[in-house]
Amino acid sequence: MTTTANPLLKRNDSHRLKAIPFPEIKTEHYLPAIQEAIRIAKEEIEALKNNPAEPNFENTVLALELSGEQLDYVSSIYYNLLSAESDAVFKALAQQISPLLAEFGSSISTDPVIFERVKKVWEQEVKGKPRPELPKDYSDKEYLRQAERYRLIERAYKGFIRGGALLDEEGKKKLTTIAMESSQLHPKFSDNVLNATNAWELHITDPADVEGMPAGVLAGAAHLAKVKGKDGGWLFNLQPSSMVPLLTYCRNRELRRQSQAAYASRAFNDNFDNQANIKRILELREERANLLGYATHADYVLEERMAESVATATGFLEKIYAVAYPAAKKEVQEVMHFARETDGITDFQPWDMSYYSNKLKEQRYAYDPEELRPWLKMENVLEGLFKVANRIYGIKVKQVHDVPTWHKDVSTWEVYDGSDSFLGLMYMDLFPRETKRGGAWQTSFQGQGLHSDGLRRPQVAIVASLTPSTADQPSLLRLDEARTIFHEFGHALHSLLADGYYKALSGTSVLWDFVELPSQIMENWLLEEEALNLFARHHETGEPLPKELLDKVIAAKNFQAGLANLTQLRYAMLDFSWHVAKAADIKDVDAFEKQATQRFQVLPPIKGSNTSCSFAHIFAGGYSAGYYSYKWAEALEADAWSLFKEKGIFNPEVANSFRENILSRGNAFHPMDLFVAFRGRKPDPDALLIRDGLLPKQA
Repeated sequence: MTTTANPLLKRNDSHRLKAIPFPEIKTEHYLPAIQEAIRIAKEEIEALKNNPAEPNFENTVLALELSGEQLDYVSSIYYNLLSAESDAVFKALAQQISPLLAEFGSSISTDPVIFERVKKVWEQEVKGKPRPELPKDYSDKEYLRQAERYRLIERAYKGFIRGGALLDEEGKKKLTTIAMESSQLHPKFSDNVLNATNAWELHITDPADVEGMPAGVLAGAAHLAKVKGKDGGWLFNLQPSSMVPLLTYCRNRELRRQSQAAYASRAFNDNFDNQANIKRILELREERANLLGYATHADYVLEERMAESVATATGFLEKIYAVAYPAAKKEVQEVMHFARETDGITDFQPWDMSYYSNKLKEQRYAYDPEELRPWLKMENVLEGLFKVANRIYGIKVKQVHDVPTWHKDVSTWEVYDGSDSFLGLMYMDLFPRETKRGGAWQTSFQGQGLHSDGLRRPQVAIVASLTPSTADQPSLLRLDEARTIFHEFGHALHSLLADGYYKALSGTSVLWDFVELPSQIMENWLLEEEALNLFARHHETGEPLPKELLDKVIAAKNFQAGLANLTQLRYAMLDFSWHVAKAADIKDVDAFEKQATQRFQVLPPIKGSNTSCSFAHIFAGGYSAGYYSYKWAEALEADAWSLFKEKGIFNPEVANSFRENILSRGNAFHPMDLFVAFRGRKPDPDALLIRDGLLPKQA
């Protein structure tokens, strides 16, 4: 195949948005395209190294920023589809592509000639010079560009050091070998989780086993059974849109046990076991950290976070634990007592928790979350989300139908500012399928900022696995699914409203424990009457969401807040435990996990279960030694949201300040400076606990 015939090696200039020509791209195009793009990138790097001119910002740091554009384009398409739409052949390519990219990346970060050039620019423009201060306003674009220039140089120099530029030749070779092997292990881990998830199904044929389950849930399960070729009945799987309703409403304890046990034991002691992968990933991370002069992988990671140290991050988590653990114990005791009084359950088990918690919530607040579904039709939620965003930021989102996509379920949207200036292209891929990994995420195909042909606007995607429509009913979402869309759209806004100059500093390219602030704050509007009135209409009758139902939802929003906090703390501290321990001391993955999480257990663990073997966030994603970021950013968000609540959730001054200081700035300035500019002070450490009802409101 000639390179000119490969659709990955040419821009889709015929399309008005230069959108990716997904239907033209075949699996066999990727590896040749990656190989050719690496060749082109190497030529660009050699030209940079051999430039006879004295190193300066333009011919070194900016040249690096703009190099490898073709490679970024091809690799972003491959890895985004690896998560969203990939069969076994497509997945297998990762074992060839990932080490190629890792080797190339390492060859740059350890190159002494490039580093010396970057170092000279750093000495000229950054060393000993004051960091640009955050301006009073952002109207001076030249000042902002100079501030970004300073930060780009600073980040590039530090990135080379963290990438191994100061190592000797033997150390650099070791680092490259580590990077290449790690790049293969992470996709393997993720594939195992997806395969284990897809391998389990529960086919129910006895009507007695589904008695009492909501009609909408059963309609979805019957549709799934039909799609999968079952002879009638109802089919459930381990996708959250299927499993969560089963655990919440199924009266049959044995079926709940089977479902909970299957989910909790994915990729553990089965055909897709991840234990060996975990051990090897940890060994490699520790070896890299030690090579670079860090005691642990966690120390290496936290150096580049708002928290700055493991001690600060764990201290923050411990403060929440001190309040959340006793609250969670009390909440579990309440559910156990309720189960005993209601159904005589004396041997309460983890698979009873969702079922009886929901029953208790229904008794206490006189509502079942399932009641909300008719008012949360997926299309209406999207329409409402865009109306809310318009009210907050003045932006406009319109669906378009001439943009190629990777699957028929994917919809495409153009986003415009209030002045009708184009902000970006957004893809939405919202329903589960076996070729898509579980969970929900926002990702980018093209970042905002300077490219070789000038400034470009972003192309982003929101990917999820929400309740799909069936032949008999539209997609009606659970409240937590609607919250997921709001959350991921908050990430998308961080990219779409980016107003930077250099793409390496743009949008979501911020310190990792700051990146969840824009997404988490967006969730708040979902439970505000003023916002819900914009879109919450019954999908059949068109009637608005009854105020009494909304009042019940709001009254129940802190139900089991202790447990919710404790669950996140358990994940975060398990993550830290893995990444501060000596890899050689970890002999038994399951035993290590149980010891690390024992103090967070409020119910006995399910026999044969293991969280770590499916913990893709830390073993296949970007959250290693960083899962605490969710709670850290949630604390920032709770404090930031309190200003919206004080001034008005659609207050234009507050909204504009959040946009200007948080969403538009990316990583141009330190996130603490940006937060202070928005809030007028540093974060209140108690804001989260107060918002969750775990601490009393301050007078």
